[in-house]
Amino acid sequence: MAVLKVKFTKTRRDKLAQVLWILNWISVVTGVLLFCLGLFLKVEINKREELMAGRDVQYVPNMLIAVGLLACAINFLGGKICYDCVDTNKFLRWKLIILPYIICTFFFTFCVLVGAVMCYSMHGELEEALNVGLSDALKFYKDTDTPGRCFLKRTVDMLQIHFQCCGNSGYKDWFQIQWISNRYLDMSQKEVVDRLRSNVEGKYLMDGVPFSCCNVNSPRPCIQQQINNNSAHFNYEHQTEELNLWMRGCRQALLEYYTHIMQSIGLTVLILGILYMLTGVRYLQTALENVLRQGDPDSESDGWLLENSLMETARTNLNIIKSLGKNNHIHTANNGDPNIDVPSTSKARYGPDNVPLKEVTESS
Repeated sequence: MAVLKVKFTKTRRDKLAQVLWILNWISVVTGVLLFCLGLFLKVEINKREELMAGRDVQYVPNMLIAVGLLACAINFLGGKICYDCVDTNKFLRWKLIILPYIICTFFFTFCVLVGAVMCYSMHGELEEALNVGLSDALKFYKDTDTPGRCFLKRTVDMLQIHFQCCGNSGYKDWFQIQWISNRYLDMSQKEVVDRLRSNVEGKYLMDGVPFSCCNVNSPRPCIQQQINNNSAHFNYEHQTEELNLWMRGCRQALLEYYTHIMQSIGLTVLILGILYMLTGVRYLQTALENVLRQGDPDSESDGWLLENSLMETARTNLNIIKSLGKNNHIHTANNGDPNIDVPSTSKARYGPDNVPLKEVTESS
């Protein structure tokens, strides 16, 4: 018994083919957008590669680029098939191709689902990479005269300004590192020397942040030095007053930014579109094949997803796989004997010493 059988008239078959043709071209456009999204994500990751702690997180944008290209190719072919299926005679060109096309598209959809899972699973790995990378970037912020690190100050400042964030987890991260180079410290001042000596590692630590942490939306002039000292500023209470600094950490800001790109709706739309088209193309294929059997292009025909029940289809496919396995086993066993299945060209009988019996008789 066929699964989900539907009766199609000539008009309904033509409308189904036209709708599928439109959906295929929409999916081609979606594939182009997905390809562009993958390129954009790849560029954005490369721009901040120094903040990723050397971790390779390029597999997600590479996957998006590959899926986008495959989606364009598969849906372009699907659009051509659906366009020709309006004419029963043109359908004969594609009759042997449609079923392999549906199977390939099914596996492609499965790969897209795997890619969607990869996008969500990347969250933890990306967070860990950003945590290590941002911690190192903050630590080397002061090394403006060190080759290989001189660009980090500008990178961190631009990051904090652009994403409106401060520090790794928050602005207090700057309190735990020396972010001012010794070149800019006045060693003649007793306060500076005492602060250096008071630290076990000889670092100049203070409750201050770089200028890029200042919230430009605050009406009050930015307080970026002696943040915890209430007496150093007029009408100021750091524990109760909302500071005029960016309160969000840069790790959270970048994580939200990349996650928003990776979990874009384009991937979901592509999956839903392909699943819908798989169902529609299967109905169109079976309906047109039944028309060819009847011999009348204008007659009604049945379309279905599976010709038999799920159990019967699974059993049939399992038997096919088993028979293929047996044939392959026999072929492998025969490969050990090069003379197998080679017919004998001689009818002579051989004796125990592998000598024809006729020769044995003559010699005796």
